[in-house]
Amino acid sequence: MLQRTPNAADLSDAMSVPAAAGLRGKAMAPVAIVAGSMLLGALYTFTMGQDINWDWQNYHEYNVWAVLNGRYGVDAVPPGFQTYFNPIVYFPVYYLRHVLPSPYGLMILGAVHGLNLALICLFARVVLREAATVAVIAAAVVIAAFGPMTLSEVGTSFSDVLLALPVIGGFLLILVADRRPAACYLLAGLLIGAAVGLKLTNVVYAVGAAAAVLAAARPLRATTLLAIGGIIGAALTGGEWCLITWRDTGNPIFPLFNAVFQSREVAAVNLMDAQFMPHGLLDALAYPFYWLVGDHRGAEHPFRDARFAVVTILFVLGLLVRIIRNSAILTRRDVQLVVMFTVSYLAWLGLFSIQRYAVVLELLCAPLIVVLLARLAASAGLTWPATSSLPLNALTLTVAAGIALWSQPADWWHRPWSETYRPKIAAELAQPATYFILGKPLAYIAPQLPSQSRFYQLADIGVPIVPGGIFGQRIHAGLQAPLPGGVRELHMRGEPDRSALLDRYGLAIDRSRPCVSIEGARPGTVLESCPLRTAQ
Repeated sequence: MLQRTPNAADLSDAMSVPAAAGLRGKAMAPVAIVAGSMLLGALYTFTMGQDINWDWQNYHEYNVWAVLNGRYGVDAVPPGFQTYFNPIVYFPVYYLRHVLPSPYGLMILGAVHGLNLALICLFARVVLREAATVAVIAAAVVIAAFGPMTLSEVGTSFSDVLLALPVIGGFLLILVADRRPAACYLLAGLLIGAAVGLKLTNVVYAVGAAAAVLAAARPLRATTLLAIGGIIGAALTGGEWCLITWRDTGNPIFPLFNAVFQSREVAAVNLMDAQFMPHGLLDALAYPFYWLVGDHRGAEHPFRDARFAVVTILFVLGLLVRIIRNSAILTRRDVQLVVMFTVSYLAWLGLFSIQRYAVVLELLCAPLIVVLLARLAASAGLTWPATSSLPLNALTLTVAAGIALWSQPADWWHRPWSETYRPKIAAELAQPATYFILGKPLAYIAPQLPSQSRFYQLADIGVPIVPGGIFGQRIHAGLQAPLPGGVRELHMRGEPDRSALLDRYGLAIDRSRPCVSIEGARPGTVLESCPLRTAQ
């Protein structure tokens, strides 16, 4: 049999097969990364159990329920000062909890949270450029995946890890704005502004973004576009709620910055949670190293984190190399990343120092660490474009593994999936009643009690009930219109006795009748409701 001599067309067809396969492989890579990130988030959520964190017990659950059931004109701040925090961001987790069977709803939420890993993968690819080997990008993803605050929020009702998606997306758009600056800066502002509108603590990232665009090719234009987008984004997600809050209380961000807005419902002070703030400059500089050794200032629950200490050390090394060599080792894009990270961190440290609010920074430590390692390695001659990237790969993977192994996530409380919280309500509480709440977090029990009940919070020192204010008037009006179940109080068993708070309303616990117990959401906790009587 004669063999046909291959011609040019045959060779072209043969070469097109692996070329097409390569293109398909490149097209499938992003899909695989996204799917893998979501799968990891869902599996981690399932492993941890059902989220019952303190804030969910206090206001994440209640605020959404209150909007859906018209409770803002009935109750008196059951969660305390958090009652008027924008509830929009908590609607998805509320519906996922209540519409889908456990554990699938929260696993979907965890999958969405996992998208942060895919975003960090893209972020690292963009900033690393020529140094973006598979190993180095994988190292960035590993560093991000084991962030102690990030992990602690996956699959929970906390919004910080969810809102990290638009914030990091906005930062990424700022870094790639060279080709289409107008669209990128507007969209970046829209994303970051939307995150601020949903949760005001994200304002620190708006400050970081504004500082970063000062390093843009046309800073004035970039800043203007970013600001316009930011205002639109914040108005879309937070504008309506601010108007509602302003109408009800006289302060659009009640009770925050009340020294400025002067609502009569709370003292004219700027309410701030300063329990985690540093005491002086040296203390502030030491924070990354506190976290390194497990000193968990910044959070109520223990955690351990080496990321910020590594970033600090690499910053110092980079500065020393810059001074010694008298030449830049960072690109303009690198500088923008460093600026947005540093300014955001300083703003966060000065305003809150609450670790949960730094989830974005924790995630951004990953691309920042690998970029600084790559630039320092290049300046030291550890890798060259014409030679193997093995030294940089080995160094970065080693650092990433060390950070991941050293990390210890916090835990904001979970319960087993087999024990979904559905407390049994005693017959004594079957009728609508007026409840005076003498502690926090207890507002999550309100949806479990008869729907016509009323709930009045007396124990919040941040927002005490002001005599003659709308909440005080509401309480007195409620007492004048008795409900079938009478007047009762709610407290957590084992907490300090706060019954003296009832004196102002001429009430006292009726010791002649028994109190009623309700299983608490956190295993081992018990809520108690005691009947009240008119004080003698």
